[in-house]
Amino acid sequence: MKQHIAQIALVVDDYDQAIAYYTGVLHFDLIEDTRLSSDKRWVLIAPKGSTGCRLLLAKASNDEQRSKVGNQTGGRVFLFLHTDNFERDYQNLLDHQVKIIREPVKETWGMVAVFADLYGNLWDLIEPVLPQ
Repeated sequence: MKQHIAQIALVVDDYDQAIAYYTGVLHFDLIEDTRLSSDKRWVLIAPKGSTGCRLLLAKASNDEQRSKVGNQTGGRVFLFLHTDNFERDYQNLLDHQVKIIREPVKETWGMVAVFADLYGNLWDLIEPVLPQ
């Protein structure tokens, strides 16, 4: 059997605002933006060069969903963004005034910093140590 996670839904307030943030600030690619109805779209984004899991930007459609925007994991780190150049991507976060929650730390497994996205979701930015 072969399986993989194709998408993870990320609940957002507004499609266009979310697209602008993730493509403009984090430099993700907009993979698809298809209108499904007058208020629902299928919006997929992914980090540049990624062939793995994508994020489905899902607009909150009721009060319960709106209450989860920015806190889908109860305050824990939600998403883990691996990079091949920590310094470049960390500097990009600083240049865009992204809120840094934990400053960079060198761990045995790589460099890591925690940042909050547009909505307050926590992300790890990680440059893993390459196997020798």
